Amino acid sequence: MDFSKATSGMTANEVVFEINRGARFVVFQYCFSLLIMTFKRSSSVQLVKPGESAVVKGLPFTAFSLIFGWWGIPWGFIYTPQVIYKNLKGGVDITPLVLARLQQPPPPPAPRAN
Repeated sequence: MDFSKATSGMTANEVVFEINRGARFVVFQYCFSLLIMTFKRSSSVQLVKPGESAVVKGLPFTAFSLIFGWWGIPWGFIYTPQVIYKNLKGGVDITPLVLARLQQPPPPPAPRAN
């Protein structure tokens, strides 16, 4: 899972500082259907700072699912309510995963080809 877009321009210490202030890293779900096929996907990682509403940040994904999720039989009728429910609860909190990834040492550099 790539969270570099959510933390662009921030150092690891700044990310930890924001988390200590109450920020969360979340992903939102969305689904779309094409008659007999339904796809359930997750958004990129989003940083929800203190005072921001995760529900409001997830509204585009919820609206997309409301419009395009229902059209698959039978999974559209199953996935769409699940996705909407999760998004209206604030998304899926992956802050512990991001913290664990930040604490990992960087990978060693690739060997040079001669």
